[in-house]
This record gives sequence, C-alpha cells and structure tokens, in this order.
Amino acid sequence: MAGPAEYEIYGVKFGENPNGRRGHYFSGPDGDPHDERMQLDYYVWLLRSDAEDIVVDVGFTAETNLRRGRDHWEDPSAALGRLGVDVARVRHVILSHLHYDHCGDTEPFSGATFVLQDREIAFWTGPYARRGAFAPHIEAEDIARIRRLDEEGRVRRVDGRAEVADGVWVDRVGGHTPGMQVAQVRTALGIVVLASDSSHFFENFEGDKPFAVHADVVEMYRAFDSMREAATSGLVIAGHDPAISERFPAVPGLEGRAVRIA
Repeated sequence: MAGPAEYEIYGVKFGENPNGRRGHYFSGPDGDPHDERMQLDYYVWLLRSDAEDIVVDVGFTAETNLRRGRDHWEDPSAALGRLGVDVARVRHVILSHLHYDHCGDTEPFSGATFVLQDREIAFWTGPYARRGAFAPHIEAEDIARIRRLDEEGRVRRVDGRAEVADGVWVDRVGGHTPGMQVAQVRTALGIVVLASDSSHFFENFEGDKPFAVHADVVEMYRAFDSMREAATSGLVIAGHDPAISERFPAVPGLEGRAVRIA
C-alpha cells in the first residue's frame, strides 16, 4: 500500500519590481520612507507529487503589466511550462488571495478548480473593495473573472483549514487581506508552509515585522504564530523575497527562474 503523498515544491519566478522602497513595505519603526531600495520578486509555486501537479497562485499577465509597469518576464502559466507543467491538466489551483499579482493568469488553467476562502471572495465582491486603501491592489477584471468561475462551479469556497488533496492543506490566516490563506504541504522534510503575502519577505516572519499593507495587523501577527506552529520542517517560505534564490538551489537549466524548496 502506498504511503501518504509527499510533494516536491518549486518556486517559479516570472518577474520582479527592482524599484520598490523599504518604506513601501515596512511601516512604523521598521520602515524607511526615504531612499533605501528594496527589490520584490514575483513567484508562483508548483507542488509536484507522483499523482499530480498542484499550483499555488497564478500571478499576473503581460496585459496587466501594461498598467502596472513591473519587470514582467513572461506569463506565469508559461513559466510553469518550463518545468513541464501542462497547465490545462492541472486540477487544483490554490489562490492565496485576490490581489492582482496572485490571481491574474487563471484562463490557461482550463480544467482547474480554484480554491479560495469564502471570506476573501465576500470581501472583494462587497462594498469596501473599491475604497482607497484596497482598490489599488486589485484589477476589476480579475475579480469579475473569479465571479464568473464561481458561477460556473469552478471555485471551491472553504472556511478556515481545509484539505485540497492528500498532503496539501489551506488555512485562513487573514491579516494581509480578510481571506488571506496559506498552503501547508507535506514533503520529505515535513510540513512546509507557503506564506505567500502572509510574509512577503523573510524579514516579516522572522523579525516579527508586519507588512505595510494589511487589513488587520493583529491577524498578521497571529499568522506568524500559526505558520511557525504548522511548519514541522522549520520552513516558512516568504512570497516575494529575492533571498529565495539564495536560500534554495536553482533548478538546473533554470537558474534565476526556478528553485527547488523541498
């Protein structure tokens, strides 16, 4: 009899923003609103087992980048193809939250069900999503597309912790957005937590420093605690940190484009 499923985890980089400032990302005593430059990298995540490929987040497209002006190398679905992923055959896509840089390239995943927290959908389709503190972080067409997928029965709404497949779970942590969720993945090293924007940089989680953009800073602190408790491997993976490429080995032939986490 086969044992519990274990996954390999890959981080797949599809672009970067080299022109951010520390003051954009950290506030209060940990911020610097002046000149310290701080790069932010854009990743999607591949979970690979003997049975299937699961994708966490789908980034944003070149079309969206015309408005956003980042250093966008290629659409995330194409970047995943470099690791042999047939995105049309992926059955499960976990969307950590609905900011534009995490949910924009859904269309190539034509056979997938998208896993989202019910609270995340409710917020971004509700009355406060267009207010000034929130609206800059979304694209209206992305939200409309998620609504259509939901109407078609292709969104799996969950509430709190839920199993996506054997060895893969999501858990709502909130903080960055009302329905922010992390992925917990069983690997040969133990459970690895993919923080996504629950910890943009390792410094957030490791230094107990909330990110500057948040819906609830208390929940962000709680997220740090719950991720630490869940990660039996000791690995909580930041969502946007350039240090990912320093801490983890490159996939041969894809240096600067993909790393193996576990």
